[in-house]
Amino acid sequence: MSFRPTGNVFRSHALDKISCWRCSRQMMLIVTAPTPTSIIIPTGVPRQVPRAPVRPFSQVAPLRQVLQSTPARLKAGYFISNELSIRASGSVTGQHDAKPGPEDLLPHRRRRQRRQEKQQQDVTRDTAPGAPASGTPWSREGSREGSREASAEAYMERPATAASATTTTARRTTAAAAAAAAATEDILPANASSVLTTESTRHPISSLRRQLSLFLSLSKPRLTVLVVLTAMAPYALYPVPDFISPSIGLDTPSLSPLTLAFLTTGTALCSASANTLNMLYEPAWDAMMSRTRNRPLVRGLISQRRALAFAVFAALAGVGGLYFGVNPTVAFLGAANIALYAGVYTPLKRVSWLNTWAGAVVGGIPPLMGWAAAAGEYATGDGSFRELLLAPEAVGGWLFAALLFAWQFPHFMALSWSIRDEYKTAGHQMLCWVNPARNARVALRYSLAFLPICIGLCATGVTEWSFAVTSLPVNVWLVYQAVKFYQHQGFKGSARGLFWASVWLLPAIMVLALAQKKGMWGRIWRSVVGEPTTDDDDDDEEYDEGEEYDGDAAIDARAIDTRLEAVVSRCEPS
Repeated sequence: MSFRPTGNVFRSHALDKISCWRCSRQMMLIVTAPTPTSIIIPTGVPRQVPRAPVRPFSQVAPLRQVLQSTPARLKAGYFISNELSIRASGSVTGQHDAKPGPEDLLPHRRRRQRRQEKQQQDVTRDTAPGAPASGTPWSREGSREGSREASAEAYMERPATAASATTTTARRTTAAAAAAAAATEDILPANASSVLTTESTRHPISSLRRQLSLFLSLSKPRLTVLVVLTAMAPYALYPVPDFISPSIGLDTPSLSPLTLAFLTTGTALCSASANTLNMLYEPAWDAMMSRTRNRPLVRGLISQRRALAFAVFAALAGVGGLYFGVNPTVAFLGAANIALYAGVYTPLKRVSWLNTWAGAVVGGIPPLMGWAAAAGEYATGDGSFRELLLAPEAVGGWLFAALLFAWQFPHFMALSWSIRDEYKTAGHQMLCWVNPARNARVALRYSLAFLPICIGLCATGVTEWSFAVTSLPVNVWLVYQAVKFYQHQGFKGSARGLFWASVWLLPAIMVLALAQKKGMWGRIWRSVVGEPTTDDDDDDEEYDEGEEYDGDAAIDARAIDTRLEAVVSRCEPS
């Protein structure tokens, strides 16, 4: 008798259509017995039942007889419960085996299959764009009704076979993941670090372009560019007395292009160092998130030792360039920015949702660096931290820092909401999933702070009063999107609207402030037309007053001389 393998189990053709162990034993005996003998069944009916031949104990049975006489000890239920294939009726060798349907599964397996289908439908419904938040009462009631309908549909429309059920579940899982990824990509732009990492893999391992792409990916180029721009804007907006007034003791302009070059380069290197240390700290958690799993350290395209060497080199070069090219106060702020981002904000993400406030402080430091760099060019003292950032003239720098501090919240709250499930899976304590209601309130609260900050820049003499009017539409649009985000808790496209409103608000505010710097257009007009400036008029008035003072002094001196001559003549002897 021949055997045919089916899956991982060897069974004979004689076991086809057998569901009882006792019947299978009798069938095997009938097939294999060579000499039938007559025995009396207890019912009294004589039947021809085969018996195995008797052999001496010392005689070794041949292998063929052993294989033929071995009874089948596996019931048909074993094959069904383990989802093994059973041959259909009328099948022949070479045809595929039929697989059990849902009616062939054991009851507990049917119940488990229905529960899995219902859970998968719930996940698909929750991850779909526009689904209601699970925290509100109406959403909970809706979810109950949806669960009932889903369970009914899952029971009525269960797949025809176990294999089709598995295929359907996998298809639904893939569809849910694709829907979540599509919703995330609809809100967030492409990650520059991931794009550069993918681009680096197209070049040879030892090529220079590959290494530059990897180092640039470690520095998070978009974030670094944003940090540099927020440092350059306050530097250009510092209110110097003249448009290109010379600095004290030097012939170069007070806002020196060389100082600006050191400021931008040093700030970029400090930002690159902080971002690289951030990636070094959390590669295991980056692998759990779709936006960070393509980073070079996660994929192993660059070693941790080389990444650490790059971070240390960037930190030393950046802080050194700021110290020698700008001033010690700006260098201190750059080093503090690295320490706060890599040493406070990054570890705090695993501990508390207050990490967002620590990250906002980090975002507010670059404007202070730009303001202190410009103030150091115009300083009359030792250029200490107190003179550059604690003097009454430094209010404008702190207002720019407050502007960037407040901007972090509507921007990040909307960004994090779209990937809140990934943050939760990775274990990052973000307000978007810890407390979604507070997440929306915080975004709205700090969106309202832009209105008084812009008015404060006008009141302190940094910009013209027209800046308060021209920046009003941009700020109102941000507040409008924040209100929608608060009302819909991020659903119905409100998170996407707030995110892009915050993205466009910051450059719009900076450009409007630069275009309406205090006194800039008046000085440009006078330099083009040739009208005398107010400072020239003041010098002329001082010169005229000085001439009058010198004339009076000459008259008084002649009067004193006359009197002295009279006194001397009287005292002389006659």
